[in-house]
Amino acid sequence: MTPRYFKRFLFVSLAVVLLAVSMQHDFGTAWQSQYTYAFAPAAAAKQAAVPVQNSAKPPVVQEPNIIMTPKPQSLSNRVVEYHINVHLLEDAQRLNGEQAVTWTNPGKKTVSELYFHLYPNAFQSDKTTFMQESGGKLRQDKATAASNGHMNLLTLEMLNGESLLPRLQYVQPDDGNENDRTLAKIRLPEPIAPGNSITLRMAFEVKLPEVFARMGYSGNFVMAGQWFPKLAVYETAGTRGRTAEGWNVHQYHGNSEFYSDFGIYSVRIKVPEAYTVAATGFQTKAIEMKEQTKIYQFYADDVHDFAWSASPDFVYEETAYSDTGIPGVRIKLYLDPAHAKLRDRYMHAAKSALSSYAKWYGEYPYSTLSIVVPPKGANGAGGMEYPTLITAFAAEKENPGYDLERTVVHEIGHQFWYGMVASNEFEEAWLDEGFTSYAEDKVMEAAYGIEANLRVEASYMTDPAPLKQPSWAYKSHSQYAENVYMRAKLVLIGIENQVGERTMQKILRTYFQKYRFKHPSTADFQRVVEQVTKTKWHDYFSQYVYDDQMADFSIASIQVRPVTLEGTDMYESVVLVKRHGGVNGEIPIVMQFTDGKKVSMLWNAEQSHMHYKLVHTAPLDWAVVDPNHTNVLDNKIINNYMQAQLPEESRTRWSLGVVKLIEGLLGSLSW
Repeated sequence: MTPRYFKRFLFVSLAVVLLAVSMQHDFGTAWQSQYTYAFAPAAAAKQAAVPVQNSAKPPVVQEPNIIMTPKPQSLSNRVVEYHINVHLLEDAQRLNGEQAVTWTNPGKKTVSELYFHLYPNAFQSDKTTFMQESGGKLRQDKATAASNGHMNLLTLEMLNGESLLPRLQYVQPDDGNENDRTLAKIRLPEPIAPGNSITLRMAFEVKLPEVFARMGYSGNFVMAGQWFPKLAVYETAGTRGRTAEGWNVHQYHGNSEFYSDFGIYSVRIKVPEAYTVAATGFQTKAIEMKEQTKIYQFYADDVHDFAWSASPDFVYEETAYSDTGIPGVRIKLYLDPAHAKLRDRYMHAAKSALSSYAKWYGEYPYSTLSIVVPPKGANGAGGMEYPTLITAFAAEKENPGYDLERTVVHEIGHQFWYGMVASNEFEEAWLDEGFTSYAEDKVMEAAYGIEANLRVEASYMTDPAPLKQPSWAYKSHSQYAENVYMRAKLVLIGIENQVGERTMQKILRTYFQKYRFKHPSTADFQRVVEQVTKTKWHDYFSQYVYDDQMADFSIASIQVRPVTLEGTDMYESVVLVKRHGGVNGEIPIVMQFTDGKKVSMLWNAEQSHMHYKLVHTAPLDWAVVDPNHTNVLDNKIINNYMQAQLPEESRTRWSLGVVKLIEGLLGSLSW
């Protein structure tokens, strides 16, 4: 056994002892989790009743075929316009597509080149940047031997027929990996002037991987996410703090998600006759039956992506829903048959999420919201967001716990922070994932009475890192998830704890209203916080957003000695409180004497430490910093409490007990 393992077991042993002591003073709940976090070990769930299902209703199988028309007003700048025809071949593993894509120069300079994301090429080999960084794993999903996929551009031409394929160049601006073909540059024959447009025609084919990392096939189920050649974002001056306009381009990385510009999508999807299709947007034509195929026509505007899913097994159901901030939306369920009886739970979660987010942040302006439940074995496609379409976790369990509701609530939250606000997930993933995780908790508490155990979540923060950095700069997927989901949420709660829930809601609503369809940055959010609170937040953002700090406070020592004052026997107690990380507002401290008297105070924590001297007729019994865990960014709660002294007999007993415990642990693990 090496010394580092000895230290680890010594630490665990001491933690057990401290736990036993602290439980005598009502601090035992700090170690009891009542919340299950997606990126943390499962904990004991709060005993709330899972919604009762009406299993008497048989599965309803019908075909989505309601025709809708676009709204006249434009909500975004609509930089791009796609007209796509795609055909899912009979084997359900390949796509043949054609598209005409129009791009309008939003800047003030001429543009001589275009960049396209070719995301399916991430699965071309184990040498791509995505596969090397992910190791063929994403969340709990692993690539299989059949998880190879790719995209081939068959034609690329101007409207006059001039081919641009000879001008195509694969580029790797992030890591120089020549085996990565997820980003391509095209030098144009003529530059595009500001405000002018160019239209390109393209034909392409896609070999879908066996479902992994958000896309692919599983049996006869298909998830087409990031499936077409997609233009990158050309950022104008002022966007996300840019001083000079230009393309924002990155490869597909193991941690990163996506970033695109808003526009219009008109997509014609041909599938085998038995299939039902779920897609972004809404249908504009009746389903066409032709030569043992079905043809769907979908349309979406003011969105920055288009995804679709298909299966012959979908159990379809929909309902119309309106509420404050929801003028009218058709919620569409595409259920795996194994979860057909859970339709009411999916629908309730969707309505709860939409209603809450619209009231808190702003209107949901789209006319549809589709929820796809992948089949068992296809969880690689689950738990993902696209404009007006989300995927739940796969139907692995016949009667899942609240993970079902939590996933739906979380992914619908992305319709606001990813879908409409449209943060750059390559470079500032926390603005989407952290905000969505924060909002998800609020809905789960309001709708289902499930509260997050923030003490336990903070303790999971073992590897903090700056939030404002590229997704691939995190050293592992676990560090990425720990920070952009959990630590980012704690940072937002840290703001809320200082300003109050009502002001925090005003901050988020102001941010959403000001920047929806605008691609904001971390600096934009900070400005909103400062404008709403009329306070400078530079230090807070510097420590917790731009740096990797947590806010760890401890009772470092307690010294008690008898003194005589004016002929009276007294006790002088000196408590040393230390700050080991960043500042996070005033920190409460509670001290109790052996006669039961308690003293409470607040420390502004501007210094690295503080001595508190108290003189009382009884000696100090114990001291605790932040007993109610208002400082959610403290990830080392074990050092928050200290007992002043123990009777000699107890001290000897505890000392011998610790020694025996350590000896027992080492003995059981020795060779």
